[in-house]
Amino acid sequence: MAKTRNRPVYLNLFQIRLPATAIVSFGHRVAGVLLFLMIPGLIYLLDLSLRGPAGYQQALSILGSGWFRLPAIVLIWAFVHHFFAGIRFLLIDLDMGIDKDAARRSAYLVHGATLIVLLVVVLKQW
Repeated sequence: MAKTRNRPVYLNLFQIRLPATAIVSFGHRVAGVLLFLMIPGLIYLLDLSLRGPAGYQQALSILGSGWFRLPAIVLIWAFVHHFFAGIRFLLIDLDMGIDKDAARRSAYLVHGATLIVLLVVVLKQW
């Protein structure tokens, strides 16, 4: 009697190449989570800025500080990527661009547009 082994298979996740459409989908989810998690901090900054002139200056100093640059870049990326990927997914829901080549092109378009807008905003700001 032969025994079959149901042993777990080792998957090296660094060798798996995801298609561009999967990366856009994953990025859309990550961007949505990041935007959701940044809501309390942004509400705090809004509240601080509305307290008066001193609070407004304090909020500006927080936004202009060096340690806030990385979260600001992440926030900009999350918003821009979520926006462009959301438009792509809305068009797919309307049965536009659902064939393989069009989906791949739109995924690359989302990546490119996100990168261009991110670079323009970051380079213009700093």
